[in-house]
Amino acid sequence: MTTEEKKALLLLKSMIFHYHGLDEDEMQILKNTAKELDAADELNWANGFIAEDFGTAFERARGFLKDTLGQHEKSQKLSYLDQVWKDNYQKGYITEMEATAMLELAKDWGIQSELISMVRS
Repeated sequence: MTTEEKKALLLLKSMIFHYHGLDEDEMQILKNTAKELDAADELNWANGFIAEDFGTAFERARGFLKDTLGQHEKSQKLSYLDQVWKDNYQKGYITEMEATAMLELAKDWGIQSELISMVRS
């Protein structure tokens, strides 16, 4: 995984977790992901990206993710959303806001029906 892909995955996870306020469990999930990917700098970058202007973070992140992941195969983009979905499930719940945000991103990436199918199975 390239540095840009690590940034994209960590930004995606962090952005979804920040949707309702980042809690300790979510921060630990992010730290674990960063450790697995050897991506502590990328996690710091992602959190800084969000902190820069929380009000516009989601829209800015959508642009960054579309630019960074836009050329990837559908299966790879779905894999990223699957990781976020599973991480949310790991903490015990997925809020409506988090699910909606993932659906918006899936729509941006042209994989909305694939995400819905994945979630249903």
